Amino acid sequence: MRVAIVAGMAFHGWPAEALEFYEGLAADNTKAYWTAHRAVYEQQVRAPMAALLAELEPEFGAGKIFRPFRDVRFSADKSPYKTAIAATLARGGYVQLSADGLAAGSGMYVMAPDQLARYREAVADDRTGEELQAVVAGLTRRGLEIVGHDRLKTAPKGYPKDHPRIGLLRLKGLVAWRQWPVAPWLGTAAAKRRIVEFLRMARSLDEWLETYVGPSELPPDR
Repeated sequence: MRVAIVAGMAFHGWPAEALEFYEGLAADNTKAYWTAHRAVYEQQVRAPMAALLAELEPEFGAGKIFRPFRDVRFSADKSPYKTAIAATLARGGYVQLSADGLAAGSGMYVMAPDQLARYREAVADDRTGEELQAVVAGLTRRGLEIVGHDRLKTAPKGYPKDHPRIGLLRLKGLVAWRQWPVAPWLGTAAAKRRIVEFLRMARSLDEWLETYVGPSELPPDR
């Protein structure tokens, strides 16, 4: 659901109760636990996330918090609830809180077939490919991870195995990622500052992807 800006609501981080909620949920992922602790989720987990997204909206676009319920129809794991709260931002960006701490990402986690084709063409091209390589190197030097949801074991069809950017060519998605372990600052406004710093750093990757890959042009049901 989209998150509306709530007047007078300020982000002050997540309290210890938010982390304890997810620790408990990981140990007892049942409707009984969820029902008994629903108020903790709403007040100590979801409300701070909504406040954070409202403050990020002017620069990064409206936020959307994912539903807390898992889709278990095609999964062997039938636990009903997600053990993290996560949200996306309209202009790019992903924020996640779990018992392990805070995480942020930005980029294209999964590419549609037409996006993947454009991505590979741009990576293979010396001018645009070297531009991406420089962006990735710069982000890595600043402590960001560069990951994809999946990667081929070898070169994509039509590309040489000894291509100088074979590592990038094998990826099926491209995301800048950073994770912070639990620390006292998580319960303060410093959590927002770290997210903002990350999103601004990752902007160079987002801009490359927007320029050379862009949105999918395939029909929604493809």
